[in-house]
Amino acid sequence: MRDKGAGGRDGGRSGVEPALDELYTTPPSGFVARRTELAAAARADGRGEDARTLRAARRPTKAAWAANLLLRAEPEESRRLLGLGRSLREAYRALDATGLKELSARRRSVVAALSGQAARHAEEAGHRLSDAARRDVEETLRAVLADPEAADRWAAGRLERGLTPPSDFPSDGALLDGAGASDGGGGRAERPAAPSRPASASPPSEKAPVRDELAERRRARQERLARAREAVRQAEERLSGRRTEEADTGAELERTGERLDTARERVAGAERTLREARAELERTERERRHAEERHRAAADALGDAERAGHRAARELERADREPR
Repeated sequence: MRDKGAGGRDGGRSGVEPALDELYTTPPSGFVARRTELAAAARADGRGEDARTLRAARRPTKAAWAANLLLRAEPEESRRLLGLGRSLREAYRALDATGLKELSARRRSVVAALSGQAARHAEEAGHRLSDAARRDVEETLRAVLADPEAADRWAAGRLERGLTPPSDFPSDGALLDGAGASDGGGGRAERPAAPSRPASASPPSEKAPVRDELAERRRARQERLARAREAVRQAEERLSGRRTEEADTGAELERTGERLDTARERVAGAERTLREARAELERTERERRHAEERHRAAADALGDAERAGHRAARELERADREPR
């Protein structure tokens, strides 16, 4: 299995786990906003590590989101799919021809049915899947059937990108071809060829074309496998570069997120200080108005007293000038 990117679990049900479950079933268009809300709530609760975990979550593609949604919305069908995958892989390892024919037919019908259900749930959530996204969902379900690691990642419910089946696990047509071949060839193992019978038992002219046809089919299969492996190798190199780039940008995003939180806290503190200063200013202005009113009253009283003093002084002068 080659994983295009998936979100895993740590196996626990800590406070951050339900938030992550919710986040990865949130439509991609609302993922970033909801991630910000959940991280801010965790930080406000004093859960800094949970906030960092949430901020590190990556938005899934629409196909990965639809696969996550399918797992949550159809738990019984999802369990059946996982069970079918175990049976199919066991039949392939055992090269059980009858089992492979039956299970590969079931694989086609189950993948088609479940991809249709995923598209329906996505549309009910307000997001119609494009043909390309639906094909990615089908590829993811085939990977779940073919590879136990892919099955575990999908079962965690936090895929960030779709999954692709392993290159050494054949397609439905190859499964049926391999199941019908007398030598069991195709895929990971081949049964040993049956011992040849004496020439007299069967004319060489009858068996040679069959052996040549089987050998040609094996050579063609090996060539396809070699080309697929080379394509996978090149894709892995590109994917490694993209993952490194994503990790770098993710680290930068986390650092800027922390700086943003700090700046928000400082702004909130400055706003509180400003509100308090404004309240103090209003109180001071009221006290000043009251003081001005008291000052005017005191000034008026002083003027009255001065005028009364002047009148008394004049009365005293007149009294002094009167003859005694």
